[in-house]
Amino acid sequence: MTAEHRANGGAAATSAALAADFAHVDVWIFDLDNTLYPPEARLFDQIERRMTAYVERLLGVAPAEADRLRAHYWREHGTTLAGLMAEHGIDPVAYLDEVHAIDMAALTPDPDLAAAIRALPGQKIVHTNADAAYAGRVLAHRGLGVFDAIYGIGEVGYHPKPDPRAFAAVLEAHGIDPAHAAMFEDDPRNLEVPFSLGMRTVLVGPGRHGPDPLAADHRHGDHVLWRTAALGDFVAALAAALPGVAMSR
Repeated sequence: MTAEHRANGGAAATSAALAADFAHVDVWIFDLDNTLYPPEARLFDQIERRMTAYVERLLGVAPAEADRLRAHYWREHGTTLAGLMAEHGIDPVAYLDEVHAIDMAALTPDPDLAAAIRALPGQKIVHTNADAAYAGRVLAHRGLGVFDAIYGIGEVGYHPKPDPRAFAAVLEAHGIDPAHAAMFEDDPRNLEVPFSLGMRTVLVGPGRHGPDPLAADHRHGDHVLWRTAALGDFVAALAAALPGVAMSR
């Protein structure tokens, strides 16, 4: 394995440690953007440019001001969409269609990640602040047709993570006991509520997220139980550590 380790105390992610912490888990919830594909694909760069252009056109402001407002909405409301809905009453469906109309040529299939996720026992769910249609396109390009359900922003009442209502909607829809669930996320803000509910939490990547330079500070909190620089390696090691799990391609 590479840089996977338990965040609290820095203990190595040995098979014994992984088994001890995840043996009771039977629901695996994954974020989408920059979690189920590498940030190097830079899809979110395209999305952010389209969000800024939308704000510029909607409000009739200069590009620099539109970019500032986009960051402001993200910081104050959790997502740019949530801010635009709260402060300007926009139609979320039209907005989501526009900002997610991006080129996905940088995405490639990841059969190893697919096999690792498939091997995890129990339900596998995607929970994203994007819309479900976009999530389906991303998963298709990545060859990750291994999930039992996809929850986009529309499926959770347009409440974005880290709003507790977003997590509650997913848990209630499936009758999930959070004490038997794990959450994988690249945004450390979005692990605070899952941790408070008793979920195992895994931070994917360095933990810097969004326009706020202080966002990285969240990754040092107690709510980040595990951290990995390589999701595929971590999930494969996790699946191999769990009793009765067989990996197959």
